[in-house]
Amino acid sequence: MFLHILKYELKSGLRTKDLMIWLILFPIVLGICFKVAFGSIYEKTEKFSSIPVAVVEDKENTAFRQVIEGIESSEDPFLSVSFTDMESAEELLDKGEVEGVIVSGEKLSLTVKERGLRETMLKSFLEQYTVREKIAMDAINTAPEKAQEVVSSLTGETVTSCREIPLTQGNPDVYIQYFYNLIAMVALFGCNIGMHITIQNQADLSALGARNNCSPAHKSVSIIASLTASCILQTLCMLLCVSFLAFILKVDFGDRLHLVYPAAIMGGILGVSFGFFVGSIARVGEKAKTAIISSFVMLLCFCSGLMVGNMKAIIAEKLPWFNNINPAALISDCFYCLNIYEDYDRFISKLVAMAVITAVFAALGFICSRRKKYASI
Repeated sequence: MFLHILKYELKSGLRTKDLMIWLILFPIVLGICFKVAFGSIYEKTEKFSSIPVAVVEDKENTAFRQVIEGIESSEDPFLSVSFTDMESAEELLDKGEVEGVIVSGEKLSLTVKERGLRETMLKSFLEQYTVREKIAMDAINTAPEKAQEVVSSLTGETVTSCREIPLTQGNPDVYIQYFYNLIAMVALFGCNIGMHITIQNQADLSALGARNNCSPAHKSVSIIASLTASCILQTLCMLLCVSFLAFILKVDFGDRLHLVYPAAIMGGILGVSFGFFVGSIARVGEKAKTAIISSFVMLLCFCSGLMVGNMKAIIAEKLPWFNNINPAALISDCFYCLNIYEDYDRFISKLVAMAVITAVFAALGFICSRRKKYASI
C-alpha cells in the first residue's frame, strides 16, 4: 500500500502547477535576473586588478627597472607598467588610461590626477621601495663586492611584498549571497508541496481529502508515503536549481560544489516539513493557507538577506538568536560556510540545526494530522 500511494503521489505532484511555477520556473527567472544585476559588479568595483602606471626614466635606475619587471612577470601583477617619455605619460594620465606617472631619476616622484585607494597604494609602494633602496645602498657602500646580491635581494623583497594574498580560498564575491538566498527561498517554497499533504488528508478542505479519510489505508501510512513523495520531488527541484546556477549561469560556489547539493536537499526537506506543519495546524481554506505560508516564507527570506544584502548582519546585531532559528538564514549560511571556511565545523553545525528543525516540524505536523477526526464525511 505504501508503494502504491507513493507512486500516485509522485504522479500527482508532477502535475501540480505550484511545483512548476515556484520551484522550477521562478528560480530560473530570478537567477537570470540576479546574474544580470550582480554578475559583474564585483569584478568591476571590488575585485583587485593591476594598477596601470606610466614610468618615465630621466636617469637609468637598474634596480628600480628590475623591480618593475619582476612585478609585471609575477602571477598576479600589482602594476601594469608602460615605459614612455614625459609628454606621452602626461597625455595618458589626462585621458585616464593610467592611474599615475612615476618619474625614475635621482629620486622617485609620483604624479596623480586624483586621490583614491589606488593612488594611495602607488604612493605606499614608492615609499616602501625608497626605504629598501636606502638600506641596500648602505649595504653596497659597506661591501661593494656584494652589490649584485644586494640588488637581487631588494628586487625579490619588493616583488614579494606587492603580491595579492587571498583572504579565503573560496569565492570572495559578496554578491553571491543573493544566490545563496535564492536557493534558500526555493527550498522553503517546498512548503507548498508539504501543505498539499495536509489538504489531501483533511476531509473538510477537499473532496480528495474526504476520499482519503474513507479509504482502508491506514492514515499514518498515507501521510508517510505523501511526505516521502514530497521530499523526492523537492530533492529533484533542488538538484535542478543548484545545477542551473552552477553550470548554466556559472555561479561560483567555491571548490566544494559536491557538498552544496546535500545542503540544498536538506533545506528542501526542511521546507516540506515546514509546510506540512503549518498546513496541519491552520484551520482555514487552501487559498488562505497558501497566502499565509508564502508570506511567512518571504518574510524569513527577507530577514536572511534576499532583498537587502546586509539584513542578516543587522538582525545578527539586534537579535543574534533569530538567525539561528531562521530556516532561510540557516540554509544560506551552509553555503557561506562551505565557501569561506576551510574546516567543516560551522557547516556541520548548520546542517544539524536544520535536521533538528525538520524533525520537530515533521513530528508536530504528524501529531496534528493524526488527531483530526470527523463526525461525518
